[in-house]
Amino acid sequence: MDGKFKREVARRVFAFELNRATHRLESGDRAVHVLLPTGVSCNRVFIVGVLLDREETRPDSDFWKVRISDPTGVFRGFVGRFQPDALDTLLKIEPPEIVAVVAKIRLFEGDTATIVTIRPEVIVPVEREVRDYWVIETARQTLDRIEKMRKGGNELVELAWQVYEPDLDFYEEKVKEAVRALLNQHIETAGSEVTEEIESKAGDEIQGAVEDVGAVEEEKEELEDVEEEGEGEEREDWDLEDIDEFEFEEEEWDLSDILEGK
Repeated sequence: MDGKFKREVARRVFAFELNRATHRLESGDRAVHVLLPTGVSCNRVFIVGVLLDREETRPDSDFWKVRISDPTGVFRGFVGRFQPDALDTLLKIEPPEIVAVVAKIRLFEGDTATIVTIRPEVIVPVEREVRDYWVIETARQTLDRIEKMRKGGNELVELAWQVYEPDLDFYEEKVKEAVRALLNQHIETAGSEVTEEIESKAGDEIQGAVEDVGAVEEEKEELEDVEEEGEGEEREDWDLEDIDEFEFEEEEWDLSDILEGK
């Protein structure tokens, strides 16, 4: 597809879906826009999960691999000296730690496979309530995209059907599994009051970080092409079959609209 893309909001996407978003959309700029299997364009994501580990690619390189787990899989990415705020925060964190991340998408396109990674722009340590609310909202937004895929009629939706031929029932089940895992562990407190408290805390804690991303984006883009040369050298180190599970703590909500819908 050709044409200009407006700057997109950071989408809430589970790792299971993002790791399958291997189709690059032609944009009129240097930003990487991928087509999600649920039929929307994406060039940045907002995720919350457990920072599993961080590893410097070479001694004293200031270029780190990271893995962040959500209930459906693992996001893999790089943080380097051209993301100074994210790097500074990363080096102060001792994994495992729950973090909220705003990141751009990167694709490593090889002869036999395409690997999706993230480039964190902002990393913020957060409480478990923020993570849990992210799971709920990401589930709802993903199910909404799945419903739009079923209805069809949108250009990107039709392209997603052609490129991915997604099994929407399977995608829907993965979303519901994530929510069930949350519910099974959250058994002491129930009701909408908990969700409202989580939403308020998440919004206050993350809003400032998201705004910071827009302020520094143009300056960082001028430097990205230089750093990308180093990214390609690291592709062979990734093991795409290594999926880590996510641990939950105890609390419970009424999420029947997610689990019983469709």
